[in-house]
Amino acid sequence: EVQLVESGGGLVQAGGSLRLSCAASGFTFDDYAIGWFRQAPGKEREGVSCINISDGSTYYPDSVKGRFTVSSDNAKNTVYLQMNSLNPEAPAVYYCARRSYRFRGTRSCRASGMDYWGKGPLVTVSS
Repeated sequence: EVQLVESGGGLVQAGGSLRLSCAASGFTFDDYAIGWFRQAPGKEREGVSCINISDGSTYYPDSVKGRFTVSSDNAKNTVYLQMNSLNPEAPAVYYCARRSYRFRGTRSCRASGMDYWGKGPLVTVSS
């Protein structure tokens, strides 16, 4: 059974840092890419990073580039999202997701291309 379990959410002050973890199980970890997405109430789910496990290649949208870093520990089947210089904004749930195998070899990092999702921790950035 494929499982993705996030941890590390919580409350942080604006300008602060937070690291999220995504522990994966039930599949061959380095055959896939893992994405991080966030969703605030009433807003669409937004991709904030992707990492291709086999070669470590990463993707970031402009909104987080230079502030967020995604990495993986293949021995632990875990992906991390280091978030620095966090902006004050509405609370959002941060999800990790596995990219569908049919997108293997591509640079796709869209929510529609993910096939399994974690339940997501809430991240709140206070001003």
